[in-house]
Amino acid sequence: MKWIDVDKIAMALAEKFPDVDPLTVRFTDLRDRILALDGFDDDPKTSNEPKLEAIQMAWYEEWKDAH
Repeated sequence: MKWIDVDKIAMALAEKFPDVDPLTVRFTDLRDRILALDGFDDDPKTSNEPKLEAIQMAWYEEWKDAH
C-alpha cells in the first residue's frame, strides 16, 4: 500500500483497530499506525497533513459503518 491507497489503508486500520474512534487519533499517532501496517510500503517522508486527513476520514467512515 502507498499513501494514495486511502481506502485500502482505512480498511486495514479498521480491521486492526476496530474499537478505536479514528477521530481521537492524533496525526502523529495515525502516521505511526499506518507505517506499522502489514503491506504498507511507501516513503514515510512523503506523508503530509492532507494525506493523513483523507485517511483518517476514510477510516472514520469504515468505523462508523461498523458501529
